[in-house]
Amino acid sequence: MRLILPACAGLMLCVGTAHAASGNTANASGAAASTVVSPIRITHNAGASLKFGIFTAGTGGTVVVTQAGAGSVTGDVGTVSGNANAADAFTVTGDTARAFSIAASSGNTVTTGGATPSTMAFSLNTPASASLAAGTYTLNVGGTLTVGSAQTVGSYTGSYTMTVTYQ
Repeated sequence: MRLILPACAGLMLCVGTAHAASGNTANASGAAASTVVSPIRITHNAGASLKFGIFTAGTGGTVVVTQAGAGSVTGDVGTVSGNANAADAFTVTGDTARAFSIAASSGNTVTTGGATPSTMAFSLNTPASASLAAGTYTLNVGGTLTVGSAQTVGSYTGSYTMTVTYQ
């Protein structure tokens, strides 16, 4: 019994010290998770382009091409025989069912080039956002071309940039 009491006292001292220390600190484990998705990509469809068509300038106006490719004119602009309007087309790919935003460049112009180039400004018509329903989306781009009074005769070309971003 003499040996048991000191051993019990020592054990209680150890237990008491361990218990007091656990009141000053505590630990718990957390969980971490991550998901990697396919990057969003945009590619220009081969052979596609935004076509404002063939027209006369008159005293100016606009040529409008819808996202569906239908063309119309305003002001004193007139279409002529052989006119063909078309929307441009891109393919967006990425993570299935993920939403994304669409942004078009601004300050776009078409020009005749050469020593004394002539320019016309155009704006783009696109949806502001869309979803990759099956991991793919066809993005059609329309626009409005501003034609000046007595615009210089010639063939005009230009380019623009489309940007897509996961939401």
